[in-house]
Amino acid sequence: MTNQGAQTCGPADPCERSYQERGFEAIASLIREAHTIAICAHTSPDGDALGCVLAMALIIRGYNPDASVATLLADDAPVPRIYQFLPESQGLVPACSYHDTPDLFVALDLSEAKRLNQAQDVCARARHTAVIDHHPTKNPFGEANVIRPGAAAAGVLVAEFALKVGVDITPQIAQCLLCAIVTDTGRFQYQNTDAESFRVASLLVDKGASPSEISLNVYQSFRLSFLHLKSLVLGRITTFEKGRIAYSYATQNDLERTGADLDECDGLIDVVRSVSGSEVALFLKKVPGGMVRGNLRSKDNHDVSKVARLMGGGGHKAAAGFTYEGDVDEVLAAVLPHLRALFSDQSPQSDAEGV
Repeated sequence: MTNQGAQTCGPADPCERSYQERGFEAIASLIREAHTIAICAHTSPDGDALGCVLAMALIIRGYNPDASVATLLADDAPVPRIYQFLPESQGLVPACSYHDTPDLFVALDLSEAKRLNQAQDVCARARHTAVIDHHPTKNPFGEANVIRPGAAAAGVLVAEFALKVGVDITPQIAQCLLCAIVTDTGRFQYQNTDAESFRVASLLVDKGASPSEISLNVYQSFRLSFLHLKSLVLGRITTFEKGRIAYSYATQNDLERTGADLDECDGLIDVVRSVSGSEVALFLKKVPGGMVRGNLRSKDNHDVSKVARLMGGGGHKAAAGFTYEGDVDEVLAAVLPHLRALFSDQSPQSDAEGV
């Protein structure tokens, strides 16, 4: 099945378009044949991850109404408060509580199985797997997949999949996917924003998505406790490399003092990124289990995904992340040489003495 709207969206490059078409056809075939389907995105899900999972479930129910579809969370944690407004979000369940063996496991917004966290077991026992993602990877998985790093968000690809298979994009699907695109492009401010993302976003608004509702819930409904935490993070911003690297952090004690939740820290990297003259931003937050989660952003051509990979993580050239064992100071000491190496010919090892 095809949809006339599919002609207005999709990659401009003919080779990428052909690759995507073939991949979507293979994924659609797996969905048609499946009786039980589980869908999951990456650990510590953001708006793109959650929006895609919820939208894909609705798309699959429209494409294969006889299938039983489960929407999973990679972690045993609640849906972040700012995304609980999304349609069907109350149906998300931790993967650790899902014990079935699905005919098909659909992974969204990730292309390396390790990022599934507790959902890796579900993926491993599934009879078939499919992947839709926009992160560059050297270790792709999935029996059928569409992994296109040129797409601004996984939400762009899921929207184009719906168009490809001819499923009507309902207002609920549109809302989930617009949230995915808006959050992963930083409200269309990041370098990944392109004409394709605007075309898909426009189509989604035509289908009933509400930009104002997304903005109200994601960007204009901060709890006072979060604003107090944000104040602490602002007061700690430090720069390195003559102002080209901006850095701040939040500790477990900060969360306890302010009453803020861990998931509320996700947008704080943009506070650090906003420092005038900075080219790369780093935000660290302490998480349970003796680990620190790092967020990286680049304003220009510096590839922070290389740094994230050196720290055991990954992501995009301009937006990446990692999780690393230690306290905040130890993790800063480990990652800072790699960031400094982006601005010099020195290797990270030789620069480490200056930390």
